[in-house]
Amino acid sequence: MDRKRSCTLCGGAVMLLLLGHMTNALEVPLDPKVLEGLPQPPTITHQSPKDYIIDPRENIIIHCEAKGKPHPSFSWTRNGTHFDVEKDSKVIMKPNSGTLVIDISGEKAEAYEGVYQCIARNEHGSALSNNIVIRQSRSPLWSKEKVEPITVQRGMSLVLQCRPPAGLPPPIIFWMDNNFQRLPQNSRVSQALNGDLYFSNVLMDDNRNDYICYARFPHTQTIQQKQPITVNVLDNSPSGERAPTFMQPPGMHSTSMVLKGDTLQLECIADGLPTPDISWSKVNGELPSGRFSFHSFQKTLKITEVTDADGGDYRCLARNRLGSNHHIITVVVRAAPFWISAPQNLILAPKESGMLTCRADGNPKPTVTWSVNGIPIENSHKDPSRKIENGNIILSDVQTGSSAVYQCNASNEYGYLLGNAFVSVLAEPPRVLTPPNHVYSVITNSRALLDCASFGSPLPKITWFKNGQSVLDGDLYIIHKNNTLEINVARPVHSGKYTCIASNSLGNKENHVYLEVKEPTRILRQPEYKVVQRNSVAEFECKVKHDPTLIPSMIWLKDNMELPDDSRFEVGSDSLTIRDVREDDEGNYTCIRNTTLDQDSASAMLTVVEQPDPPTDLELTDQREHSVRLTWTPGYENNSPIQLFLIQYEDSLHKPGVWVNMTEVSGTRTTVNLELSPYVYYSFRVLALNEVGLSQPSAPSRQYRTNPAQPDVNPSDVEVIGTSPDSLTITWKELTGLESNGPGLQYNVSWRQKDVDQQWNSLSLANVSQYVVTGTPTFTPYEVTVQAVNDYGPGPTPEVVLGYSGEDLPTMAPENVKVSVQNGTMAVVSWDAVPLSTVQGRLNGYKVSYWNLRSLHKQDPEPKKPQELIFQENETESLLLGLHPYSQYNLNIRAFNGKGDGPSSPNQIFETPEGVPGPPADLKVENLNLDSLVVKWAPPVEYNGHLTGYLFKYQPINTTDELGPLKELLLAANETSVTLDNLKHSTRYKFYLNAKTVKGYGPTVTEEGVTIMDEALIRHPAVEAGKDSAPPTPPPTPPVTQFLQPPFHKAPPAGRMFGSVNSSVEENHAVISWEYSGPDRNVYVEYVVDNSKDPWKTEYVNGTRTYQIRGLKPGMSYRVRVVAKDHSDATVHSTEELLITVPAMTSKQVDIATQGWFIGLMCAIALLILVLLIVCFIKRNKGGKYPVKEKEDAHQDPEIQPMKDDDGTFGEYSDTEDHKPLKGSRTPSNGTVKKDDSDDSLVDYGEGGDGQFNEDGSFIGQYSGKKEKDTAEGNESSEAPSPVNAMNSFV
Repeated sequence: MDRKRSCTLCGGAVMLLLLGHMTNALEVPLDPKVLEGLPQPPTITHQSPKDYIIDPRENIIIHCEAKGKPHPSFSWTRNGTHFDVEKDSKVIMKPNSGTLVIDISGEKAEAYEGVYQCIARNEHGSALSNNIVIRQSRSPLWSKEKVEPITVQRGMSLVLQCRPPAGLPPPIIFWMDNNFQRLPQNSRVSQALNGDLYFSNVLMDDNRNDYICYARFPHTQTIQQKQPITVNVLDNSPSGERAPTFMQPPGMHSTSMVLKGDTLQLECIADGLPTPDISWSKVNGELPSGRFSFHSFQKTLKITEVTDADGGDYRCLARNRLGSNHHIITVVVRAAPFWISAPQNLILAPKESGMLTCRADGNPKPTVTWSVNGIPIENSHKDPSRKIENGNIILSDVQTGSSAVYQCNASNEYGYLLGNAFVSVLAEPPRVLTPPNHVYSVITNSRALLDCASFGSPLPKITWFKNGQSVLDGDLYIIHKNNTLEINVARPVHSGKYTCIASNSLGNKENHVYLEVKEPTRILRQPEYKVVQRNSVAEFECKVKHDPTLIPSMIWLKDNMELPDDSRFEVGSDSLTIRDVREDDEGNYTCIRNTTLDQDSASAMLTVVEQPDPPTDLELTDQREHSVRLTWTPGYENNSPIQLFLIQYEDSLHKPGVWVNMTEVSGTRTTVNLELSPYVYYSFRVLALNEVGLSQPSAPSRQYRTNPAQPDVNPSDVEVIGTSPDSLTITWKELTGLESNGPGLQYNVSWRQKDVDQQWNSLSLANVSQYVVTGTPTFTPYEVTVQAVNDYGPGPTPEVVLGYSGEDLPTMAPENVKVSVQNGTMAVVSWDAVPLSTVQGRLNGYKVSYWNLRSLHKQDPEPKKPQELIFQENETESLLLGLHPYSQYNLNIRAFNGKGDGPSSPNQIFETPEGVPGPPADLKVENLNLDSLVVKWAPPVEYNGHLTGYLFKYQPINTTDELGPLKELLLAANETSVTLDNLKHSTRYKFYLNAKTVKGYGPTVTEEGVTIMDEALIRHPAVEAGKDSAPPTPPPTPPVTQFLQPPFHKAPPAGRMFGSVNSSVEENHAVISWEYSGPDRNVYVEYVVDNSKDPWKTEYVNGTRTYQIRGLKPGMSYRVRVVAKDHSDATVHSTEELLITVPAMTSKQVDIATQGWFIGLMCAIALLILVLLIVCFIKRNKGGKYPVKEKEDAHQDPEIQPMKDDDGTFGEYSDTEDHKPLKGSRTPSNGTVKKDDSDDSLVDYGEGGDGQFNEDGSFIGQYSGKKEKDTAEGNESSEAPSPVNAMNSFV
């Protein structure tokens, strides 16, 4: 590697790559667990300030702390010479420190004033502190002087000088009187920056003898007082008004110098009468935004953190009404030295190169000098690897042992800077300082920074890997100069294990870290703006989504402060509830959801509203005879704008204490002109209305009385009512007290018969609202008026109201009544109108009454109630609808008026013809079997004629509610049931039934039913592929069938999806079938042991309407139901629970033929018999005879038949077949043996199971009588097969 690579010339930047995130002066890490024994030159870590003012009452402590390896030793210089600490008993240096503690008790602090410098050294170099100037704080007494009284003419300017003694630091000046009260200051009288008190012009009030200047010295906290100054103001020759002139600074121009970074204070104090106003501006520029302020009544301009741009001319302008004057202050900005690039520590490997830089600036330009271990570099020993170029120290091909501390000093007339930087020559293998296996957790889409802080000399090279794959610097990953790996936008795919490897020429070191990218915390439901009424409840929601591995906390703030400590505030898991809301609860509420990695927040305003405050300051103006103007001041709106004002009045003359609404005006108005009535004692009040409600009423206005007058309105609602045939009643609504307009209110009532030449009949009434006129003809028209009159005259001319005297009952019934029957449910009725002369009033119409006398088919148990139809007076014909077919009706008609009904017409009797019958009653399905069922019904309740028969139809319904082919049956009228055969098992059918008369078929009734499931299809479990079938089981216990009552019903109504449920139960399973009209995709069968606390077991139905529940325990009872669920797995429909009982298990007969030990035994016997047969063959071929042959000859049976397998015998040979092979005795596949010509065999004479062979293979058996045959041929036996059968099958 080229050791003179460019990084050698980058100064302190090289060290940034070595030591992670450190951006200050670089240093060797001294963690003993990581870099124990690593050498380091001294570094000053803490020191006292350059200008150190001490309190003479306390010990002097001069700080000097440093670190290095080995730990440095310390020494001091004082005023440029060595300060021997050990020789001065008053001076102590702290252990392992350079800090001096000087005990000044009994000594004068002045003895230790001077310039101190600390040197920290070890074997690798020496570091220097700043020059620390120690000075004692001073608070000298005021010099004794005789203060003469000051006499001044009124209006003249005046300066009272303070001139305090010089202190260290300078004192703080303020003016007070003898009572220790600060003297008032203003634009006329103010204190200058130097402490003097300036009067722009003197007033007679300034005449006093206790102007006292005080000086407070901050270090010693002492206050010195100047002798009081007396000011005598004369008024015998007062000064006149004058334009401004400047008292401080004097003249037209002055100069002020300030150091960069300090605070600039410019002052202008002007003389003048009247007192001038001061303003400031910058010539050719603007005052620095955000850094300037005015003080002392605009007389002082203060600029903080001065920059070079603040230099220039500033104008202060003094102005009064007589003129103006200005003063220019030129500001010169100087600068003590400041760092541009301070020297940085440098760590190099042997034979590496490097550079120390020291760049400083100031005004004037500072002088830069270098020292090595505190010795000017020109006086130090010569080092061929070191040279100075352009103020920088260039180091090349450094050697072990050339470590040192370099000092850079930059100084000008305003100060100096001293910087220490060590050069440490080390040879160290790489060390990773980042803790191993550290886990970094970040939020998705945020920046991830993975550290790999390392140390080594030469500088280690860092390489990053993710899950074993190299990580390259690019758009996805950024590797910083300090070797930190940055993922600018972290996503879950970036999670994993990262490895950084630090390597140099001395070795390699790797470290593993882990990155976990978490989901962000987000508030899903933010709090919303709330407007609530006082004393109500306000609730803010704050629901959050977060990474499941992070637990968020919730903080609520009100106006960015903690919530009040009040039990009314209830913080829930995701909400804030405020109960009994008050006005001070109003504000901005913020929900903050924090995790350890991120947070989210949302805010909402709470506005508390209530009824507005009542209006105030009611005033009556513009008072007139019948009007007045009311004005008011609105109350506080309480956060809800006022919509309107309601004006109410009280009439204390007529209705004291009763407030009546008078008018409303817009909420933007505060005055209204009110129209008034005569003879009223008014008081007014105003209410304000907003969205919350009405305010409390305002205080009443003063009373306003109006003068009496004649009425301006007459009574309203005048009516003429005929109450009896010989009278009429006149009624009206009385006037209110407000409408009476004056005292003595009466009513003039007048009436006369209409269209008759007749005078008005009149009378006056008071305090009444009706009058009855008697002796009138029946139902005769009259004209009536009612007029209001009081003591001041009559009201306006009243309107004439027309009315009639009372009515009497009609005297004649309608005639010529006719009824025309149209069909079984409708008839037409007509009549002649009655003469109007017989009505005796106003004809209101006709009433038709009709009722059903009886049914023509059967005797009604009780008569029907009459029905009544009302028709208008001009109608004489109408329809009678809704009649019952095949019935007898009665009808009459009468006229009616306002008095009542007239006489009825004679009764008319008519009959209705036959109609279609009503629906059959009580349709139901019974006797359900596999392929048949019985449908029963009852005759219609309403025959509506002679019943002629029934139409019966039915059709199957598949699982998707599709209808199959429809079949029809015509049944006789006396039939009430039908049996349907040859139906399909496990099928739902729909049935339709209509009754019939000669008029046709009546309404259809429907019913549904399901045939029973074929248990043979579901009784035996399926056999898995590759396995033998299980042997047949004994006959099962008869199934138990249960129903939910009723077992079948019509299609369920809307909202109810499930119909009937059936069950068929066997020993270990149950078959459930049901009716369902909803979607099949979410249907389940649920069951649980009865009286058990176990959870329900759920099994998916998979689109069928029949399901078999397996694995039930015999003898147990179960509760079963069928449910439909939605997408959230919530039950939306369910059948009633069905209780089923599984029958106890019957004891099964063990089939010996299936036992393993028996099969093995039979195989052994068969093998033995096979061996014996082979022996028989061999001997037979040799011509041997068997005893059994002789016995057969004795029976004279010409042929020996093969024996039956089920008899346990086997075939033999006949005489004619001695030289033929043995006949096989195989049985046909149906298990029977076909007989030959002879039915005889050895079985007929002996027990087949007792047959034996002797040693030579011959058959030995006892002959006996012929046995009776067993079961008929072809019948299968449920008995277990005999051993010989098994053997025969094997052979």
